[in-house]
Amino acid sequence: MYVATKGGERAIANAHAWLAEERRGDTEIAELSVAQIRSQLRLAVDRVMAEGSLYDPDLAALAIKQARGDLIEAIFLIRAYRTTLPRFGSTRPIDTGAMACDRRISATFKDAPGGQVLGPTFDYTHRLLDFALMAEGEIPEAPRAEPRTEPTPHIVEFLNREGLIQQEAPTDDTPPDLTRQPLELPAERPLRLQSLARADEGFLLGLAYSTQRGYGRTHAFVGELRIGTVEVEMDIPELGFAIELGEMIVTECETVNQFTGSKTEPPQFTRGYGLVLGQSERKAISMSLVDRALRWKELGEDDAGVPAQDAEFVLYHGDNIQATGFLEHIKLPHYVDFQSELELIRKLRREAEQAATRQEAAE
Repeated sequence: MYVATKGGERAIANAHAWLAEERRGDTEIAELSVAQIRSQLRLAVDRVMAEGSLYDPDLAALAIKQARGDLIEAIFLIRAYRTTLPRFGSTRPIDTGAMACDRRISATFKDAPGGQVLGPTFDYTHRLLDFALMAEGEIPEAPRAEPRTEPTPHIVEFLNREGLIQQEAPTDDTPPDLTRQPLELPAERPLRLQSLARADEGFLLGLAYSTQRGYGRTHAFVGELRIGTVEVEMDIPELGFAIELGEMIVTECETVNQFTGSKTEPPQFTRGYGLVLGQSERKAISMSLVDRALRWKELGEDDAGVPAQDAEFVLYHGDNIQATGFLEHIKLPHYVDFQSELELIRKLRREAEQAATRQEAAE
């Protein structure tokens, strides 16, 4: 609980004006445009879209500019804006098998059907500062292959054909919508995946790393990681067929996990899954590792008592907007609360001193 203060409107207005001034920065330097942010800070824009649950690069870039580069604040702005939008319907599930892949790799099969495409990645850079970027010169255009437009088979399906990996039962059930209904536990896998998809990237990364260091019983391989463009379609009842609304970039990761069997399942590989808006492979891989850790109960495994297997811990603490709100509220006025605690401490100290005095007198 905190106590709101009255007045201070002028101070608040001045704080807003100062914030705008700091956001603009040195007026001798050209102002950073939304188009520049969208084009050149693409990974930051993608993170804001993913954790804000809204695919709109222009609005995400605007939020980053407004938030002075604070991505969590930008995510907050996007989520707040999202609540004002009407919902006209639901789209069909996207077909990632038909993805036009800019990047597609596998750590399990070298000669994957459809080939491996490195794409734009930091994986093979030397992590040395490139001072040439400070010169702001033109960057020569890199040679590149055209994105694969024909259907690209999922690599994990080749294990599926041999029955070596756990089967995923198809379902037509409509999952609950986390953006319209509060999270409730116990949560089934579709709801968990929704929560993980918009969870804080750093939080998920830490949990995923913990599973790799032994705080869990999984040993994962990246069966496939793909980044590319997918079509978004929606059924129109009046027309009797689906129309394409547009395209979006997504990152998909499927991990293959060692599994020696349990009381209910035979030895086989099991899956972890991650799907994230935009290009965000670190988040997608982390999501797939945590997804697999959370499946311990349905696979008949024992509870190892580790954080990544605790659904309540993972899902409730992964939302950076909820966490930020609860964390930052303690800087707001708590004058009455603190005064009551101050009086309590003073009273306890007086009682302790009186007891000590009586003890000395008795001796």
